[in-house]
Amino acid sequence: MSRIRIKNFGPIKSGYNQQEGWLDINKVTVFIGNQGSGKSTVAKLISTFSWIEKVLVRGDYNKSRFENDNALKDQYISYHRLENYFTDETCLEYEGDAYCIVYDKGDVKIYENSNAKTYTLPQIMYVPAERNFISYVKTPKELKLSSKSLSEFLTEFDNARKSIKDDIDLPVNNTKLDYDQLNDSLNVLGSNYSVGLTEASSGFQSLVPLFLVSDYLSKNVSRQSKDNASHMSVDEKERFKTKVQEILQNDSLTEEQQRLAISVLSSKFNKSSLINIVEEPEQNLFPSSQWNILQSLLGFNNINVGNKLILTTHSPYMVNFLSIAIQAETLKNEVLKNDNKDELLKKLDAVIEANAIVSGDEVAIYQLNELDGSIGKLQSFEGIPSSNNYLNNSLIQGNSMFDSLLEIEEEL
Repeated sequence: MSRIRIKNFGPIKSGYNQQEGWLDINKVTVFIGNQGSGKSTVAKLISTFSWIEKVLVRGDYNKSRFENDNALKDQYISYHRLENYFTDETCLEYEGDAYCIVYDKGDVKIYENSNAKTYTLPQIMYVPAERNFISYVKTPKELKLSSKSLSEFLTEFDNARKSIKDDIDLPVNNTKLDYDQLNDSLNVLGSNYSVGLTEASSGFQSLVPLFLVSDYLSKNVSRQSKDNASHMSVDEKERFKTKVQEILQNDSLTEEQQRLAISVLSSKFNKSSLINIVEEPEQNLFPSSQWNILQSLLGFNNINVGNKLILTTHSPYMVNFLSIAIQAETLKNEVLKNDNKDELLKKLDAVIEANAIVSGDEVAIYQLNELDGSIGKLQSFEGIPSSNNYLNNSLIQGNSMFDSLLEIEEEL
């Protein structure tokens, strides 16, 4: 399991208050907190360091390229516009399955992980909160975006859009998504209506890019993990061919050794997992739609063992619905032991999609405090996240305020 430690970086000061500051990056990892508390900051650092680890494993760059304070800040951390978050006391550490990356007060060191397990080459996707902007304009590919992460998301959105062959079922309101190839446009189809995505509600404009790209990438990665190099990018194919030729021209290797070397090389190039990092999946969505998109994201995350889903959220529904997915997994394990399991499984499937359940052991929810820059982990009971969290407490505060108003009214 990968993990990260952050101190004195942007809004994050003391960092995580347990495990010597190490945040575990689980199968499902959620960050909650007020505006400016650092939720997206942590998610963007995970995205950046995961990418650096990937290109080191793949051999795109030598680690000396990153062992430079200015290069790390100005070229790579700046990808997510975090270069101004550094202070003289900043300490960042990332421990992945293959590499460890340490930034300590201006000094950058990278080590191979001596405890490394099998590394699965990931497709890393950062889904920004600004995604609805892509849906709003009619020709998003012509946009000149200053955000590199949004530009990359737009590229994958365009790839996903053009891959549509038949109507796609959307997870809300029994709607479908249609791609009009002639006009190069997306349309939302209901039972008795059709509306272009650019004219659709803000909820659809937020949901469609998230759902479409997540669906496309999770399935594409799943195919890559089973197929050969046919799904590589053009640059990857060229590097792969060059390295294969080097192996085949090495007379010191036996034929069996050459086959083994090429097999190892292929595993480095074919992506076999998806790290899907999503800002505010609930954006502009009704609570029931939030539940539906969460089920979809969990389903995509469960396609491959190595997949990871990282969420930032302001929605209490997201945490509560995640508790349902965890409880469903616990319940399913008990149902499978029951003589009446077939009937009980049908009832369970009516509550939650079968592929959307998740073990509580694979979930971590962190709360970020904007006042002191600290991070705490949401406690759980038998795997179920505690209802005593920042988001639910805000709802309780609202009820308390209303009670106070009633008390004043009684004094009139």
